[in-house]
Amino acid sequence: MQTKIEKIDASSSLCIKLIETGEQDSLDFLSFREKLSMANISHPKKRKEWITSRLAIYEALRSMNLPYPGFYKDKHGKSQSMSGEGHVSLSHTEGMAAALYHQEKPVGLDLEPLREKVLRVGPRFLAREELEFLKDDVSHYTMAWSAKESIFKCQGKRGVSFRENILLEPFDKEAKYIRGIIRGLSGPHHTYHIRVSRFDNLILTYTIW
Repeated sequence: MQTKIEKIDASSSLCIKLIETGEQDSLDFLSFREKLSMANISHPKKRKEWITSRLAIYEALRSMNLPYPGFYKDKHGKSQSMSGEGHVSLSHTEGMAAALYHQEKPVGLDLEPLREKVLRVGPRFLAREELEFLKDDVSHYTMAWSAKESIFKCQGKRGVSFRENILLEPFDKEAKYIRGIIRGLSGPHHTYHIRVSRFDNLILTYTIW
């Protein structure tokens, strides 16, 4: 798989793209502001990840016959369209980048590798209720972390604690969907429905509000 496009519905598209080490595709579509940002990334690996995530959102938009407007990070670190239209979430990890775009609704996307250390840090990001149903399993813990990351990125504000504010309903490690809420903050509770996919040693999750 070099690139995978998934049309979720008429208003949204997901693109998953391998991070390659060879010649890069044309980057003429980038905005001037993005080209400046890219020029300031000196580390080759981080630069390639940044480029591949932009290529992924470009291809997601192209699959919907939409123009590429350019993207920037707001004060909360959330990617925003320079045109002010649509919603985007980007993620990259070892060897892979992904982008999710929706024309109308906020989105959150995350890619996570399976690593043993997630078991050690589990109590830092998991609520007591979650520790009771999660198995002592790398995949199960990674699904929980990634689902919380997708919720966090979808709501788009800093100051939300993974352990205190984001609560997941019980799920097993073969689940394709996870449900969660943000609690303990002002405003009504919203239930997030998180889709789960697996690619070799990676977990991908996303949610659309």
